[in-house]
Amino acid sequence: MRFRLVAAVAAAALSLAGCSGGGTEAAHDPHAPLKIGVSPTPHGEILQYVEDNLAKQAGIDLELEKFDDYNRPNEALAHGELDANYFQHQPYLQKYQAERGGDFVWVEPVHLEPLGIHSKKYRSVQEIPAGGRITLPNDPSNQARALKLLESQGLIKLKPGAGENATVRDVAENPKNIKLETLAADQLPRSVDDADAAVVNGNYAIKAGLTKPIAVENAQGNPYANGLVTTPKMAKDPRIAKLAELLRSPQVKNFINAKYGGVAVIPAS
Repeated sequence: MRFRLVAAVAAAALSLAGCSGGGTEAAHDPHAPLKIGVSPTPHGEILQYVEDNLAKQAGIDLELEKFDDYNRPNEALAHGELDANYFQHQPYLQKYQAERGGDFVWVEPVHLEPLGIHSKKYRSVQEIPAGGRITLPNDPSNQARALKLLESQGLIKLKPGAGENATVRDVAENPKNIKLETLAADQLPRSVDDADAAVVNGNYAIKAGLTKPIAVENAQGNPYANGLVTTPKMAKDPRIAKLAELLRSPQVKNFINAKYGGVAVIPAS
């Protein structure tokens, strides 16, 4: 409820920002804190570590605003309510821009959350029965990513050429006649209770205490690292460059590995 309230307040602020066009305090004051939009887990936790342990020594201050969905952080950034956000990977950003517009700059990748297949009924993908029901993300980039994971596990086969825009309509072969149901990413952890399996985004899996997936996306060469995103104006700000440097630092990589066990969240290479 707390995060939904924050998102609602942010949405109200966006309408005002769209009228004023004033931007954040940091956009006008080089000594003001950077206002960063984050998903609570793990992005908010990682940035909180930076704020508590590294930012002061680096001469920057951070103000975190937490969002509970995948659309508002980009809306807030585009409307001048944020200086940067940290919650998404490049394929998602590219898809968002193609569909909704906005002028954004990808700064640096920080971490990868390997997508996982979770089940409370079965201990392996092979046990999922014919006619079983699997839930997966409904946002375009993560839906394609989830389908590729299911394909890698032999549950489905996609049409030739189906890439980062693949949807359930691109399933060419489904030998077990698996029912594929798309849901908002934040609804997927709850669906594990009644579906045969669910493909859950790493941040929501962590938040829900889903720590033992029955299959995990391959991290090697994975293009879905989550990173820092800003605006063209703030991309030139030395505070953003310093923040990116801190997020890629050995200290942050050690924090990520220690806190998340090197499975649910791993540092970007």
